Amino acid sequence: MMRTAYKRLERGYLPVLRPLGVLCLHLLLTAGAVIMILPLLWMLSASFKPLSEILQVPPTWIPKSPTLRNYVTVFQQMAFARYIANSVIVAAVTVVCVLLTSALGGYALSKFQFPGRDFIFIAILSTMMIPFQVRMIPLYVMVYQVGLVNTYAGLILPGAVDAFGIFMMRQYIQSLPNDLIDAARMDGASEPGIFWRIILPLCGPALSALAIFTFMWSWESFIWPLIVTNTEQMLTLPIGLSKFSGRYLTRYDLTMAAATVSIMPVLLVFLILQRRFIEGIALTGIKG
Repeated sequence: MMRTAYKRLERGYLPVLRPLGVLCLHLLLTAGAVIMILPLLWMLSASFKPLSEILQVPPTWIPKSPTLRNYVTVFQQMAFARYIANSVIVAAVTVVCVLLTSALGGYALSKFQFPGRDFIFIAILSTMMIPFQVRMIPLYVMVYQVGLVNTYAGLILPGAVDAFGIFMMRQYIQSLPNDLIDAARMDGASEPGIFWRIILPLCGPALSALAIFTFMWSWESFIWPLIVTNTEQMLTLPIGLSKFSGRYLTRYDLTMAAATVSIMPVLLVFLILQRRFIEGIALTGIKG
């Protein structure tokens, strides 16, 4: 009796409820996306407005008199070009270092058998539980002792190896078939050759996702550049933006323009790598 009723319900209502459920889910996600993107759109719009138009009530989304004067003033008042160059150098080199070390570590921990492998992996994961504020002082002491304060090396080296990156690459490389590696070894390929010619090309989605994460973290890093730099020439963009906001606290037009400049590189990197980023997030962790 119950089975007959359920079959009738399945034939009669479920084909209708499933599309409605999918439609409601899409509407909910669309509403959430709109809510999340509204502040970004307002910041972009305000960066092209004069201050008087930003403060007017009711507010307007489309600038009545769009102008680039805010951006020109931002670059004239402070050395934003230098800040951007420093951030680009630090972020780019950090991304390359993290991708290389994470791929090497993930490959070794997933495809090689050696004593203590699991213990090393657990030890690496355990470092993720230590807040950066706890490691900050020992890191600064070491950087100071080797004379790397206020240098690019001092900004880059503490972030050149990332525990999350090693974990992410290990999970992804584990999903790659061992038959490819065994076949390459039978053909006489060396271990470095297997890594560079087989493993790395297959890790494109995971590497793209990790590159976006690393670039974003490095680009937005504030505490470490704040304590390891002490001259105007070595400041990164977040520190320069903080100084600019403190100096022009009530100039919302200039602040919005400076914030737009600081966020655009992250958006460009994501737009370029978004397809591989989604693939990497979807495929990473298939095997535990």
